[in-house]
Amino acid sequence: MTFHLENARLGHPGQVVFASLSVTIADGEKVALLGPSGAGKSTLLAALRQQQEASCAWCPQTGDLVPMLSVFHNLYMGALPRNPTLTNLRNLIWPSAREKSSVGELARELGLQDKLFTSVDQLSGGQAQRVALGRALYTQRPILLADEPVSSLDEHQGLALLRQALGRHHTAVVALHDRELALQCCDRIIGLGDGKILLDAPASTLSLGDLDTLYQ
Repeated sequence: MTFHLENARLGHPGQVVFASLSVTIADGEKVALLGPSGAGKSTLLAALRQQQEASCAWCPQTGDLVPMLSVFHNLYMGALPRNPTLTNLRNLIWPSAREKSSVGELARELGLQDKLFTSVDQLSGGQAQRVALGRALYTQRPILLADEPVSSLDEHQGLALLRQALGRHHTAVVALHDRELALQCCDRIIGLGDGKILLDAPASTLSLGDLDTLYQ
């Protein structure tokens, strides 16, 4: 198994989100977390990340980009954990031809090839979100954990980018607000609410109507 929580008490200082949560996510699964705001999707992702941090590519909801640096530099930051410090310093100051090519190819796949050396603070919200997800992809780890990674993109862009991201990772857990996107891209849906798991089923057995109950 990739992740396992048994009667876990999860939350924030002064606030319990889940008093007793049990869930197992197997190697190779692509899982969508659904539920209204405050249901605990981000809390669960954080707990999963603690279990397998060295194996996880992480895309937080806030993006956590460095706004004054370029798209290239923010994408390259995904490589920081796997490269020696001197190599990272050199590539951040004077990028090698290899890294320019590698990061440039990723930028092309993200539709950002003409923004490679534009500072992130000059991008639209959707473009910045693509950079954040691209940085996670450039981490090149087997597990993807992502918190609303395509919420600022339109339907078609979001679908294409999420499929691309899931295809690059053996296992993935993503928090989404778009129920249709979850059904199209993931093989398992976990619905959260009221401090517990309200729904846990294969996506192929569910309809939009089934998911609507999570928001009522």
